[in-house]
Amino acid sequence: MFAAARPIYRVDEIRRIEAAFLDSAEPPLMERAGEAAAELAAELIGKDRRAILVVCGPGNNGGDALVLARLLRAAGRAVCVVLAGDAGRLPADAAKAHAAWLDAGGGCESELPPSPTEGWSLVVDGLFGIGLQRPLEGRLATWIGHLNSLDAPRLALDIPSGLEADSGRVLGCAFDATHTITFIALKPGLLTLDGPDHCGRIHLAPIGIDAEASLPANAHEITPAIFSSCLARRRRNSHKGSYGDVVVIGGDKGMTGAALLAGRAALHLGAGRVFVCLLAGEAMQVDPIQPELMLRSADEALCLGGIAVAGPGLGRSPQAHSLLAALLESAPALLLDADALNLVAARPALAQSLRARQVPAIITPHPAEAARLLGADTARVQADRVAAGKALAARFNCIALLKGCGSIVASPDGRWWINRSGHPGMASAGMGDVLSGITGALLAQHWPGDLALIGATHLHGRAAEQLTVEGIGPVGLLAGELPGAARRVLNAWLAGDEPAPGPPT
Repeated sequence: MFAAARPIYRVDEIRRIEAAFLDSAEPPLMERAGEAAAELAAELIGKDRRAILVVCGPGNNGGDALVLARLLRAAGRAVCVVLAGDAGRLPADAAKAHAAWLDAGGGCESELPPSPTEGWSLVVDGLFGIGLQRPLEGRLATWIGHLNSLDAPRLALDIPSGLEADSGRVLGCAFDATHTITFIALKPGLLTLDGPDHCGRIHLAPIGIDAEASLPANAHEITPAIFSSCLARRRRNSHKGSYGDVVVIGGDKGMTGAALLAGRAALHLGAGRVFVCLLAGEAMQVDPIQPELMLRSADEALCLGGIAVAGPGLGRSPQAHSLLAALLESAPALLLDADALNLVAARPALAQSLRARQVPAIITPHPAEAARLLGADTARVQADRVAAGKALAARFNCIALLKGCGSIVASPDGRWWINRSGHPGMASAGMGDVLSGITGALLAQHWPGDLALIGATHLHGRAAEQLTVEGIGPVGLLAGELPGAARRVLNAWLAGDEPAPGPPT
């Protein structure tokens, strides 16, 4: 019913998987990769008979590209190959691919040729693969800039050149692919930080290797298959108490909207009752948009029980600090966001209480909040989002979500996931508050903590995609518009359907 959650491997793990097959694979792995890439290239080109530009680097990624070039030429395509570096210094497998290309009648240019008058049918990037660690500069950076300017489909082999495979960082500059074919398994850099802006559509070619059979994965992309066991239809014999209480604690002066957004989201996603406990002294008595919410003063939060969602509009006042300290000690299920996280970062005693909890809390920082929690700066967090997400989970004994492009969910036991749903229209105020409310609602309906956060994160992004299908956004999308769309997507999942994602944005 739902697409399987594919494994994700870091570079050192991919190398271990490759090593188990290098000596015995027949045909060799490079031949398999080049054949898979050639098949995709032919599909992308279709009936276009214009020449193909293939740019090869000095390593095995270049060898993959040379195999592709040879196979496309054998199929009657016009292929122009450019080789960066000295052919005499190619690694052994790439050298064999180069020799086979020459034996087939091909040749290599040492500089990028002028574009044909009619243009290229396809540009293939085989410059650098997943092993790149240094910034691209000089001649090669100029090449990539030129390739990115060409009006043609652009196919990257394994990963766009210039993109760091473990993190998604751009190393100086990076190839802008419209399609990327990645081999054996997904890599984190394809899915997070700058990866999605450079990879285009990602195609996975296992090239005959069952990665998980070779090396069990600690990481997966998020799909509904991960949390499908929680997608149970409601029993007819049920009542509001069957679906739990959510207690949102926040909404200090000037920030009540954040708490209300979280509360409204929790209601839309099925919590039986939702209390919004506001710190603002002049707090309203009723939410005119969502009168089903039960508004209380912050002092009442500790006696209400339920799933505690602390942070939306909380502020950093002494009252906020004392409430958070009490919640860390007493709340059986707790999610921390926004200023609750800033208070934990600033107060070692709160951090210790968070670590000492018997039931791990959930934390949902954006990169700046994560930096405060880790005693780092935002740039360092973003430089390796996977490592930062795992560090948050380990340091605070919690289930952590590092928000951003390719959000990272990490568990204290070392497992981690990357979410691919959503779009840039979600970069607007209040989105995190809605996510907190959705997560609280799933927790209230007895989803385990890790699955609640995984499910809420994916659902949050799918709701934004659903709104684009309905003509809302991406630009100008409002956080308050998400809960209704998230409800529609969740009910489709409960019915066994997977709504089509919105168009690329």
